Amino acid sequence: MLRIRITAEVGRVEGEHIVDRVVREYTITYSRRRADNAAVGLAVARADAPGGREADAKRFAAVIKALTGREPKVYRKSDGTIIIVCYEGHLDGFARYAELADAIEKCLEL
Repeated sequence: MLRIRITAEVGRVEGEHIVDRVVREYTITYSRRRADNAAVGLAVARADAPGGREADAKRFAAVIKALTGREPKVYRKSDGTIIIVCYEGHLDGFARYAELADAIEKCLEL
């Protein structure tokens, strides 16, 4: 299991100013799933985040895309839960960061 914690400040630019600025800590938990033993990372959008689950999922997906170059999959469950799913391609993007490279390499070797 690999847990990646990201602290990000996300905002929207209007003219020369940043508006709707939100600072959040996000966590993606990778583990081996499925029959092919692929590394899959899961995160849950939080209802207590500013703007609710939808806004949290949108911000988190933007952070992941900015860091890895790949958009994650976002699934909405019937109970209102929103799951963000990342795959090994996202891990390759995260591995570009020295702070994560060794831990990701160990995770992929398993």
